[in-house]
Amino acid sequence: MNHHLSLRNKLIIMISVMASLFLVALDQTIIATALGKITEEFNAFSSLSWIVTAYLITTTITVPIAGKLSDLFGRRTLLLIGVAIFAAGSLLSGLSGSVEQLIMWRALQGIGGGIITANAFTIVGDLFEARERGKWQGLIGAVFGISSVVGPLLGGWLTDGHTLFNVTTDWRWTFFINVPVGIMAFILISIYCPSLKHAKKPRVDYMGAGLLALILATTVLAVDNTETIFADLMSATGLTLVWLRVIMFSVVAAALAAFIWVEKRSKEPILPLHMFKNRNFVLVMGIATLFGAAFMGAILYLTQFNQQVFGATPTESGMMLLPLVGGLMLTSIGSGQIISRTGRYKIFMQVGIVLATVMVALLATLTPDSQYWQEAIMMTFLGMGLGVVMPVMNLAVQNEFKQHELGVATSSNQLFRSLGSTIGVALFGAVLTSGIATHLTDVGQDAYIQSLKSSPAAKQLGDLTDSNTLLALNMPDTKAKITEQFQKSIAPLPAPLQETASKQFNENQANFASSVTHAFSDSLRSIFMTSAVLMAVASVLVFLIKERPLHKAKPDDTPGAI
Repeated sequence: MNHHLSLRNKLIIMISVMASLFLVALDQTIIATALGKITEEFNAFSSLSWIVTAYLITTTITVPIAGKLSDLFGRRTLLLIGVAIFAAGSLLSGLSGSVEQLIMWRALQGIGGGIITANAFTIVGDLFEARERGKWQGLIGAVFGISSVVGPLLGGWLTDGHTLFNVTTDWRWTFFINVPVGIMAFILISIYCPSLKHAKKPRVDYMGAGLLALILATTVLAVDNTETIFADLMSATGLTLVWLRVIMFSVVAAALAAFIWVEKRSKEPILPLHMFKNRNFVLVMGIATLFGAAFMGAILYLTQFNQQVFGATPTESGMMLLPLVGGLMLTSIGSGQIISRTGRYKIFMQVGIVLATVMVALLATLTPDSQYWQEAIMMTFLGMGLGVVMPVMNLAVQNEFKQHELGVATSSNQLFRSLGSTIGVALFGAVLTSGIATHLTDVGQDAYIQSLKSSPAAKQLGDLTDSNTLLALNMPDTKAKITEQFQKSIAPLPAPLQETASKQFNENQANFASSVTHAFSDSLRSIFMTSAVLMAVASVLVFLIKERPLHKAKPDDTPGAI
């Protein structure tokens, strides 16, 4: 540990680490605004899911492995490698000449992102005693909150094309912007972050790492965009989606059994199984999984609600999340300060998760007739609840283990939360699409849909009766493009006919928008209620945690590396 470092050096290290983490947290939200332009430029709409999934797979795999490697080789070494890989992957992604290249470099970027994520939370334990960690974990939690708003705003601004350093920006700048920040963070970490030699010879569990990678990659592919990613395979082999998933989960089960066998015999297991004998560790991992799924259900679909119901653009919908982010930052930073003074953390988890559960349940009351101020109030209190829970989970896990296992313990929390988010997005996506399909059974006969069969902008979206396509058709940007194309198509007509056709078109579009919005809102109610149930289960687990004093560092805890 390096509690002896001066406050100035600790601040410089934490600023550089948080800058790196900010880039990683920003990536998922900033890239979302650029996906449309990317797929349009490369004419690769079928590859859209791979641009996101490639990053998700490598990040998920890397987090637990990087956490263990940092315990063996030191946090500084791993952080430098992670920042370098992330910056290089960002640069190469921006320079991609094809969608295949972009997918490959996104996967590389994900490796760097996973390494940074695994170590950014852990390094707090290396620099500060347990009683001090709360305030810093709170600041790191605030970084994630800020990124959720800055991402859509910055991504939209860069993608729309503005002048920056006498250069007109485009979607590639959503990647280029990571490079200078990454270089600066690399320099600061290399200068100020100490590197002490480890007392023993590191032994890497290659077999365990390989099996864990297989388990995580197959799990992600089995739940995230499976039907789209493996469309060609299913078409060629005749496999149904159900059987494909049965095969994939069978692979996961077999690999898991082999992983447990290997880890029991490894001298330096990549994920020590003895950790699962720790009651609090198991409880926090369960909370992280449930919390990850419920969190994504709330945040992801609140953004869509703002776009569908209020007609907000992606940039505007990000701004509309400001009340949630404000509440999150307030309690994340404030609770961290109080925890550092009192040494108590369980009460904050209890109050925070109960508050978040109630607010997620109240989100189910939102309808197309709701006012934004109603949503804003709910978001503020939801953010306050989330802001307490997120950083305290890391603190609770770190307090259970000695310094030489801090990396793998902390990264496990990130892993289970990530897996929960992945599964949650897949589950809620299925609930949303099935709900919309149920409410709009005769949408193919809708006058507006019939009129779009010759629209180039609509054709690019795919099947006009698919639930995701219907939502895309109701987006402000898409409606504007379709309306513009329609106006051009009737331009040769006499003025009276133009007026009649335009009036009928606008009426059909408004009726379609009302139908989709109500179907979406009804489906969203099920998602929010499911999220609330998951949060309620997580709340029960929080009350089962046995609080231990936030201990001070001991000399024999020191692994000799950071």
